[in-house]
Amino acid sequence: MSNNTTSELLKKVRKIEIKTRGLSNQIFSGEYHSAFKGRGMAFSEVREYQHGDEIRTIDWNVTARFNHPYVKIFEEEREMTVMLLVDVSGSKEFGTQEKSKQELSTEICAVLAFSAIQNNDKVGVIFFSDIVEKYIPPKKGKSHILMIIRDLIDFEPKSKGTDIGLALKFFTNVIKKRSTSFLISDFVDEKNFEDALKIANKKHDLIALHIYDRAEEDLPNLGLIPLIDAETNELKWINSSSKEVRIHYKAEALKRKDQLKNTFRRSGVDNAEIATEVNYIKPLMNLFKRRGAK
Repeated sequence: MSNNTTSELLKKVRKIEIKTRGLSNQIFSGEYHSAFKGRGMAFSEVREYQHGDEIRTIDWNVTARFNHPYVKIFEEEREMTVMLLVDVSGSKEFGTQEKSKQELSTEICAVLAFSAIQNNDKVGVIFFSDIVEKYIPPKKGKSHILMIIRDLIDFEPKSKGTDIGLALKFFTNVIKKRSTSFLISDFVDEKNFEDALKIANKKHDLIALHIYDRAEEDLPNLGLIPLIDAETNELKWINSSSKEVRIHYKAEALKRKDQLKNTFRRSGVDNAEIATEVNYIKPLMNLFKRRGAK
């Protein structure tokens, strides 16, 4: 890689770092903690209340007995491992709006990674297409996260297809300890991956983030347009001015979305939909809140 492209890449990494680190500091760290950490706390002892302690940690029984506020001290029973399973197949380049799907998943991964290291969790990544393209074992630390972000921006997959089932099988084989894992994909996969979802979700805490672009549902009226299937690379010309064509296109897209939702439901996998042109903060916050409330 030439120096020029390296410095461009580092600029991009820095830009994403500043944006996503800020977000995870301001917004996500508390939400992330309650959404994913709640079950990992072990009560260890009480001590006298000090200025700045959280009110909700006060032990009211001990406080009443001694007429003086005491708080419970919790210890993390274990640090978590957070795994990011990132689809880098051909369809990820699709994007008519503000961001391509790849840019969107890069930012989301960065936010999740920074939220994780603030909680002292390890973060690992599996890049997949219809093969496992790259595996980065879970580690802690900022330099590790920056390396992950650099890969997310710059990764060139060897293959164009998608095999979600294969990626999930690899994941359940390679990560032995229970982890919190985010499967980030547009889920354009002809193969059935429901069983693999179920198995992965039994062993791990699996969350699916469905990245999509509005133009996958609403075909713009632009006359005769070439549509390339990003995964098979086949070119088809379709008449987008025809109302019937647009209605059929939308119906097919909504049917696929519906099937996907049912797949997640049957597998018991938590999920959120994130569109390329929508601010991803809201869907992520809703997901965290939903989980924190459970």
